[in-house]
Amino acid sequence: MEVVLASSSVDGGIGCWDLHTGAEQLRYKSCSSPSHGLVAVGPRFIASSQIREPPAAPGSVLFWSWSKPQVEVKSFPAETVKPLAANHPGTFIAGGASSGDIYLWEVETGRLLKRWRAHFRAVTCLVFSEDDSLLVSGAEDGCVRVWSLFMIFDDLRSQQANNLYEYSFSEHTLSVTDVVIGNGGCNAIIVSASEDRTCKVWSLSRGTLLRNVVFPSVIDSIALDPAEHVFYAGSRDGKIFIAALNTESIATNNYGTHILGSFSNHSKSVTCLAYGTGENLLISGSEDGIIRVWNASTRNIVRMFKHAKGPVNNILVVRRENDYSNHTSSNVQASSRKQGSNLPPPLEKYVNSIDEDSNMKTIISLGGGRRPVDASYLSSHVITNYIKELQHQGSAATSEMEMEKLKHDYQRSMQMANQWKKMYENLHQFCVKELLDVGQARTLDENDN
Repeated sequence: MEVVLASSSVDGGIGCWDLHTGAEQLRYKSCSSPSHGLVAVGPRFIASSQIREPPAAPGSVLFWSWSKPQVEVKSFPAETVKPLAANHPGTFIAGGASSGDIYLWEVETGRLLKRWRAHFRAVTCLVFSEDDSLLVSGAEDGCVRVWSLFMIFDDLRSQQANNLYEYSFSEHTLSVTDVVIGNGGCNAIIVSASEDRTCKVWSLSRGTLLRNVVFPSVIDSIALDPAEHVFYAGSRDGKIFIAALNTESIATNNYGTHILGSFSNHSKSVTCLAYGTGENLLISGSEDGIIRVWNASTRNIVRMFKHAKGPVNNILVVRRENDYSNHTSSNVQASSRKQGSNLPPPLEKYVNSIDEDSNMKTIISLGGGRRPVDASYLSSHVITNYIKELQHQGSAATSEMEMEKLKHDYQRSMQMANQWKKMYENLHQFCVKELLDVGQARTLDENDN
């Protein structure tokens, strides 16, 4: 089932609707999120940063499970975090701080793995690449920066490098309002929007600006067409503009270069955009509190949702599986039964805030897998505990697995032994033949003399 999630800057909770039927699902309570502060962490739960009054008060990050409307886990980072991003399996959460720092947590343990200085001013938006190896950030300083997680976690390379980032795009003159990244890994494109009324298209493979599109109004949100022929830009005048990505420059009397047209039904600013994964549907949210679902081909409204309270500032489209149990590792299930919840612990404030064994390391896997939890993404002490549990269980299934493994290892050993035996026999025959040939040659020489 594909659902639409929407949140607001006022405490109106998180609305949830079935994208294709329009039926309202469970409404999640007690959420007042900043822009880009709502994220689905894999298929397991929802997370949102929170706006607090007064603004100087430290913020928080809240977790909801899919099945309960109440907040289940509260975290209080060391400083106010607004934009959030989760990698696709939901194993890491990144948060952008008002100081310009970026925080990266391991979800399963709540550990703060890294914190680094990313921008000179507050971070406004974060997004992971399709293969989860890159993190892209935008900030109030007008910069868009690309971070390789391989570099971030490589202490030696980090110390030797002049900069932690792969690229720093600084052509925007005002605060960055949104960033999206396309498909293709290191060959993808990045599209960024800014209060300077431009959207810029960047090449990851070349690290250069490909296209600069000037709009008649400030753009606060972007969505890429899945085929990446165009992108949609939500503006503060209530219009949704369509801009070309893969065509030549187009100049019209009404719009600027590369702008193909616009459509609108919002009475106020379009604050967020998202694309449905199942059909050609574009979803928009606005300060008027209405979420509209558009047929992207005809630009007609398919359905509308009304948020409970206040302006809409975040929209997510999430595909929910009917049964998550088959995708969850058994050690996590056992831990969940003990704790009575399938949610992780609160996020830590500081790096290494828990006194751990100095040999404990974090295993980082940055592939594009979509499984919600996998052992390759868990920290080493979680894996160690899992192994101990298996050892203590001594179940028939475990014993059978061990027997199969031993049989497989035995067969491989026998194959290797046979190969070495054959190689020895061949080498022995070769040496005997060489010795015989040398002996015969000497005998012939002696007879000739």
